[in-house]
Amino acid sequence: MKEKKKNFTGIFEDFANKITSWTGSSKAFLLALTSILLWVCTGSIFHYSDTWQLVINTSTTIITFLMVFLIQKAQNKDSLAFHLKLNELIATSAQASNRLISVESLTEDELRILAAYYTTLASETRRRVEIHQSHSIEEAIGKAEDKINQKKRFYMKKQAKPIKTGKKAVQEAVAHSSEVNMNGKLGYNEVNEDVPVNPDQSQKEKAR
Repeated sequence: MKEKKKNFTGIFEDFANKITSWTGSSKAFLLALTSILLWVCTGSIFHYSDTWQLVINTSTTIITFLMVFLIQKAQNKDSLAFHLKLNELIATSAQASNRLISVESLTEDELRILAAYYTTLASETRRRVEIHQSHSIEEAIGKAEDKINQKKRFYMKKQAKPIKTGKKAVQEAVAHSSEVNMNGKLGYNEVNEDVPVNPDQSQKEKAR
């Protein structure tokens, strides 16, 4: 019985999500508008009779009645997911109170006490700090520039040249090492050929 209930719940949940997302689309609105226009155009054919009016009244009532349950099901899931995300932020914040994790289970009087606390906190902050100090345009521009610089650094790292591998890389490394050895034997610096290398240092490199 439990497995059947779970299967039915899952099917109903998927159906509710698909219907609510589709009814909020432009296609659904155009379909509803087209249906209303067709009903209005057929009024002269049926002489605007009671049956003609009963068709639109009955169909809209049935659709509205069923959509109430589907929308409520989708809203319950979205509300639960939203509260879980907020609970995660509260639980991971060191300065936030863990009592707010299950704040929706409190009574109305308790919620009013918490609301009065945060109202007092906001009014005290407003009294001590002016709005242009706590929320200035310069601060917003600085935050925007920080985000842009972070994105630039990310793309620069992403576009960095990869490390060479394969036969060509080995050949280049061998050629470079041979050039260094030749410069060492000749007694000249690798950076500037006019500056001679310390002879003691060249002897140590030969010993190595």
